Amino acid sequence: MISLNQLILRTDVSGMPLEWIHFQTAVKLYYSEQVAYTCGTPILAVRGGINAITGQRSQIVLNSIIATHGSKQQLHQHYVPPLSNPLLFRRDNHICMYCGQPFQERDLSRDHVRPLVLGGPDRWTNVVAACKPCNSRKGGRTPEQAHMPLLAVPFQPTYAEYIFLQGRNILADQMEFLSAHFPRSSKLRERGQLKRF
Repeated sequence: MISLNQLILRTDVSGMPLEWIHFQTAVKLYYSEQVAYTCGTPILAVRGGINAITGQRSQIVLNSIIATHGSKQQLHQHYVPPLSNPLLFRRDNHICMYCGQPFQERDLSRDHVRPLVLGGPDRWTNVVAACKPCNSRKGGRTPEQAHMPLLAVPFQPTYAEYIFLQGRNILADQMEFLSAHFPRSSKLRERGQLKRF
C-alpha cells in the first residue's frame, strides 16, 4: 500500500476528473454512499472499529481513482483555470521559456509575453515561466523588441490538464486516466511532460 499523503483522483460518474482528495475525504464519500465505482489500483486499506454484533472489524480499501455521484462543480466548456505561479511553472516544466534551462521554482518568475506596461493581460495565454535573469533582461519589452524569442507558445490548460498540474506524486494509473481526457493536441504531450510518469 501507499503513503497516507497519496492523493486520490475523484471523478464524476461519467469519468470526468473533478479534483484531488485526501484519503479521509474518500472514506467519508464511501460511508455516505457517494462512490458510484472505483478505478485504478487499491492504494490504502482503512480499518475501523469492531462490530459489537458480528465481532468483525470494518475495512475500506481505497482505490487511486473514485467516481462519485453528483459533482463538486458544474464544469463548463470554456472553464478558465485560476492562474498561479506554481501551476504556471509546472505547465512550462520548470524551464525558462527564453534560455531553455531548467530551474527550481524559487528561481523562476512569471513573465508577461506582452508586458503589462504595454497593455498585456495577466492570463495563461500571455504568461510564461522565465528565470529571473532572463525576465530582468527582457524588462517591459516584447520578446521581439528584446531579441529573446520564446521557446514555446503559452497556452491555457484544459480542466483535465489543470487537474494534472495540481497533482503531486501522480500514480501511473491516475496519469493514464487523466491523459485520456487531454485533447489530442495537448501542449503537455508535445512538451514531453507526460513521459516522467
